[in-house]
Amino acid sequence: MLDGFSLQGRVALITGGAGGIGSAICRDLAAMGARVVVADVEEAGAASVARTLPDASAMRLDLNDPDAIATAAAREPSIDILVNNAGACVVEPFVGSDPSGWDALYRVNLLAPMLLTRHVLPGMLERGWGRLVFVSSESARAGAGGETVYATYKAGLLGLSRSLAREAARGNVTSNAVCPGPIDTPMSRRLMADKESMVDAFRRAIPLRRFGEPEEVAGIVAYLCSERAAYVTGQTLSVSGGITMV
Repeated sequence: MLDGFSLQGRVALITGGAGGIGSAICRDLAAMGARVVVADVEEAGAASVARTLPDASAMRLDLNDPDAIATAAAREPSIDILVNNAGACVVEPFVGSDPSGWDALYRVNLLAPMLLTRHVLPGMLERGWGRLVFVSSESARAGAGGETVYATYKAGLLGLSRSLAREAARGNVTSNAVCPGPIDTPMSRRLMADKESMVDAFRRAIPLRRFGEPEEVAGIVAYLCSERAAYVTGQTLSVSGGITMV
């Protein structure tokens, strides 16, 4: 293995680990030697991913439930790497959205990462090593019509990540955010079903003229979790084919 990329002896918990991007992250971190905990509300999916990895386990985790989050953190008291990857999105015009439905998106996209990080960060600081990675969205940086509520909560992760980078630096804990753009995943296919003309127009607007692959997001996450990224903290990295260039 390339020097500085071994995660042997580290424990990594990935939320949304059964999804397209999440499972790719799980595979990369496991390949680097980490003991991976695949956490997902879909227990069967998490178990399916875990079975393909060495020394991995599956955990059912409902991010809508604060008690379940606390229980999950207690079950794995020595988490060295936390990848807050899970997300939920509803595509609809903001003026037509029902505020009563905003709470569910808030809980999964922002509150749950805050709670889970609050539970695991003290252990990282005590042990003197840790990696926090927040998977936000390019919608949070560039905006996205029809995803206003989702983008708002994902933007909250950027402030969370940067603030934690300042607070946790003395404990040798880094905190960074990754913003995927249009990535070819089962969730994105569901959201864009029956919208072929819109999808084609979107693809033409991407400088690289294609949707990304989950592995292209996972590669950035893997780097941020490695020793090679020990001097990288408080950063936001886009994986978007060039949609934003700042």
